[in-house]
Amino acid sequence: MLGIRSAQRGLFEADYLYRDFVGPETFYGFLASQRGQLFRDADFAALYVLDNGRPSVPPSLLATALLLQTYDRVSDEEAKERADFDLRWKVALGIGLEERPFAKSTLQVFRAQLILHDEVRTVFKKSLTFARQTGYLKPGKKIKLALDTSNILGRGAVKDTYNLLADGIVQLTRTLAELGGEQPEVWAAGHDLARYFGTSSLKGAADIDWGDAQARQTFLQRIVADADRLLALTRQTLSTYDAASAAYTDLTAAAELLGQLLLQDIERTAEGAGLKEGVSRDRVVSVHDPEMRHGRKSKSKRFDGHKGAVAVDPESQLITAGTVLAGNAPDNTQALELVEQTEENAQVEVDETMGDCAYGDGSTRQAFAEAGRRFVAKVPDRANSGQIPKEDFRIDLERKTCTCPEGQACDTLEPIGGPTGRSGETQARWGFKFDPAVCAACPRRAACVRAGPGKGRTVSLHPQEKLLQEARAFQRSDAFGPYRQMRQAAEHRLARLMQLGMRQARYFGRVKTLYQLLMAATVANLTLVAAKVGLLRCRGSRRSHSFTLLAEAVLVFITAFVLCVAGCRGLPGQNPAYRTGSRPGF
Repeated sequence: MLGIRSAQRGLFEADYLYRDFVGPETFYGFLASQRGQLFRDADFAALYVLDNGRPSVPPSLLATALLLQTYDRVSDEEAKERADFDLRWKVALGIGLEERPFAKSTLQVFRAQLILHDEVRTVFKKSLTFARQTGYLKPGKKIKLALDTSNILGRGAVKDTYNLLADGIVQLTRTLAELGGEQPEVWAAGHDLARYFGTSSLKGAADIDWGDAQARQTFLQRIVADADRLLALTRQTLSTYDAASAAYTDLTAAAELLGQLLLQDIERTAEGAGLKEGVSRDRVVSVHDPEMRHGRKSKSKRFDGHKGAVAVDPESQLITAGTVLAGNAPDNTQALELVEQTEENAQVEVDETMGDCAYGDGSTRQAFAEAGRRFVAKVPDRANSGQIPKEDFRIDLERKTCTCPEGQACDTLEPIGGPTGRSGETQARWGFKFDPAVCAACPRRAACVRAGPGKGRTVSLHPQEKLLQEARAFQRSDAFGPYRQMRQAAEHRLARLMQLGMRQARYFGRVKTLYQLLMAATVANLTLVAAKVGLLRCRGSRRSHSFTLLAEAVLVFITAFVLCVAGCRGLPGQNPAYRTGSRPGF
């Protein structure tokens, strides 16, 4: 049943007694001042039964605790202890000094409900609501938007093929054992799989010569044979369960994961199973977190995990939307969705969106153009192919002509094929084909044409050639300069999220990592707005003048009280009651 905090403030609650001691301009004092305003219990009513059961811990208190946990970057156990014993947390939560407000499991269940019902977005929107209420963000205004991404290291352990397959076998074995009502180790011993238990690394425990290729091959083939045998047993077991049952779903998921591991890393030949050359495009790198992927931020910087994508208003520096992408997903994935989320979350109209060159491809520009939105991003530089670049040719799309740097014009436009875009899809493409005789007589043919004798230069047209031409012309103009500076706002806010722990995922899976991202964004927004409107100061600054006045008043009160008691009872050495141990009353 939904627990409701009383609107009546108590005289002995920590925020009433010690808010000035903790500091009203700290994050803890700020949250204390927002009790009943930032979060209301009714905001989370959909997560609770409203007509029966014992009253729960008020969700407004739990939501505040989750913000404090994100701000201080502490575990669930530490969050509970701080709520029990840390004066700053007690002030922020508005509870009594002796009160222990929640159990660790209560906090975990509440967080699980936020994730399950996607209510963490409600918490995130509260930071933007607060920005509007303080006047820091004007509702209904038109804003510019900057998009950017940063890598998030996954929580799961990344292992090589040998140990990865071993983890898949262990996970499927545990599922089968649980369905059979047995301990996994016992079930594994009965099916000749005991060697996969009792060690953290099957490869490390193997007593083989790793310099011997044949020994490695034999070892791998044995693992593959065990996996195949286990999958065959799983197919037999699945036939005994209803396809709609939870057991069938769990067993299928574990079997599909092991099957995917075999498919991505193992090549089967007449000589037997062996390792595939190269890396599969969508390779699973961790059994514990199957959603982790190999990703790259550059040619030299690789990571294993996810990508966090954010939308930022450069003027206010507020994070207006966020999502978590696969680690190997292009940076421009869901770019338009982030703009739409911004308008819903912040109740503003996005007038213009900008991004770095990772967003400057033709497909992203086309998507924004079809949605009637203006988009600004640098066109990615073309790789140096050793020939005169396409940009040196003058292409007139209206007249359908192409003029080379030597002044030779071509109006022969023919269809050409080939993959386009990062996804490698094949589209109908066109290109200008110059007369081979003209190119043969050109003094710059060697620097321009890579084809053999009898062929001329071909200048291909991108499916979004017009949009790319317009973008290149704009980025060469002086008007493009301010956009470079505004776009940096997204980089700065990503850096703030990294300070709040977003470089490393705390949980498994992208859904839970999205919770972490949105909670960090909420804290980042609240601290930013509160500091801008004068409700929050930086850590390490001096205490406020009001605390000094309060401390002096308390000292005077204590001194007066002691003198009063001494006057009524006499000094301890003069009153016989103190010597005999009796306590005279007033």
